[in-house]
Amino acid sequence: MTNTLEVRNVSKAYQMPGERLRVLSEVSFCLNAGNSASIVGPSGSGKSSLLYILGALEPPTSGTVLLGGRNPYEMDERTLAAFRNEKIGFVFQDHHLLPQCTVLENVLVPTLVSRPGDWQTRAIELLEQVGLKNRTHHRPHELSGGEKQRVALARALVLKPELVLCDEPTGNLDHESTERVSALLHELHGQQKNILIVVTHNPDVAARFGSQYRLIEGRLQLE
Repeated sequence: MTNTLEVRNVSKAYQMPGERLRVLSEVSFCLNAGNSASIVGPSGSGKSSLLYILGALEPPTSGTVLLGGRNPYEMDERTLAAFRNEKIGFVFQDHHLLPQCTVLENVLVPTLVSRPGDWQTRAIELLEQVGLKNRTHHRPHELSGGEKQRVALARALVLKPELVLCDEPTGNLDHESTERVSALLHELHGQQKNILIVVTHNPDVAARFGSQYRLIEGRLQLE
């Protein structure tokens, strides 16, 4: 069975003092393994909220998310944690690398609570693919911003997740690093045939991916 992300009528609202703030309204779409999509939209349009829901980090107020036919929000806490670790890879605007760990150790973090495997070989291969094999034993403070984000990308992919979610992955990078990181995202996605969703403000980055969506006032529109 092809791995599929199904999003059905997802809405999200937050209870604020004196009001109910609705940030997502009846969002629906479907992506299969090998598909990619970008999501753009103004600040406050619900992009990050949608990504957190897709990543099994925050439940929707209503609606359903299925990854490979499984609903993460019906799982117990332990099953959900294992599912999220193995099936979903995250790349954020801030790389969130552990400063005390080497580049290789940072990439291996998701494997510490995963199924057995030769993850060190996998991690080294990924670091070579992102151009950082010679940085294996460096620590984050010795890297440039673009290099840190490439480490974060390798870490997100080390367990071969079915779904990769990127929240403004080039937002803090200069033009050259933005080009390199977005090209790597596209290239590695093509090799691994995962489902890739990238939230970005950068129209050039957004245009690299298969489907382009825009979030406006909580509603998702295909560009």
